[in-house]
Amino acid sequence: MHRRDFPRRLAAAAGRALDALDQPADPPPTEEVALLRLARRAMATTFEVVLPYGTPDALELGEDAFDLLDRLEDQLTVYRDTSEVSRLNQLAATVPVPVEKGLFELLELSARLTRETEGAFDITAGALIKAWGFFRGPRRVPPPAERQQALATVGMRHVRLDSERRSVAFDRPGLELNLGSIGKGYALDRVAQLLRAEWKLPAGLLQGGQSSVYAIGKQPGDPRGWPVALRHPWQPERRLAMVYLSDRALATSAATFRHLEYRGRKLGHILDPRRGWPAEGMASVTVLAPTAAEADALATAFFILGVEKAARYCTARPEIGAVLLPEGDDAAPVVLGVVW
Repeated sequence: MHRRDFPRRLAAAAGRALDALDQPADPPPTEEVALLRLARRAMATTFEVVLPYGTPDALELGEDAFDLLDRLEDQLTVYRDTSEVSRLNQLAATVPVPVEKGLFELLELSARLTRETEGAFDITAGALIKAWGFFRGPRRVPPPAERQQALATVGMRHVRLDSERRSVAFDRPGLELNLGSIGKGYALDRVAQLLRAEWKLPAGLLQGGQSSVYAIGKQPGDPRGWPVALRHPWQPERRLAMVYLSDRALATSAATFRHLEYRGRKLGHILDPRRGWPAEGMASVTVLAPTAAEADALATAFFILGVEKAARYCTARPEIGAVLLPEGDDAAPVVLGVVW
């Protein structure tokens, strides 16, 4: 996308930044503040940069942020054969492939999170995603033999990361990376890094598709941070929780729209990479973490692991908090760790 295509939207909304963002009835913020919203399509969703109105050089700052997003999409997407990740999928089973520093660090983070979540989060599930039609469609339940064939290619243990050469190799033919469960969060982290380092931004909210959020500093006038309302996935009038973010990220996973009907059941798009079958038992999972990449990945992992194993993870990692909503219209949210 060229700079002349950069969209601009102003929002003089007192204390309201996003559709998913609002203020609690009690207590109110210390003062109202007008906000500026800048938006662009990227990674098949809408990204927004929300700034206090009057932020110096806001439009130029936004252009810089969105141009970085475009470059990251060019690198990470599996929907373009020319991307760096697509090149890895094409070559890494036959020869080690050197990769860019940021991508290598993202793969290292992904490997760590796979180990910590017992394989519930795994970026090597590309072939499995294709088998279920969640790549380009049509959505379907693959025959058992096809599912097992795809499942045999899954496993971060088959990815060799050489830190000295900063290269990647696959020891399993047919293995395909798909960064859809961590890519948006990683992009928000990179944008936040840019805005802090190059623009010295003291306060702002970054959002990707209303499911991934990163807060820089605090919303002016509210010492608690940027307020984000967590809502029920199919009862939008029902609030599950209100959280406040400051130099912290949030991500939500829910199987609401992307699903298929099978024998009277709805099967969602969040696949358990260990079984090759859609995860069941959870309606939505929201994770708060120091980085948006971690929040994205863990929201997917906790959706698959369920309450008990997610609770053990949060106990071992006190910097991680979560709000889990089990399936069922009357189910109550389960809060793990510190989320407020």
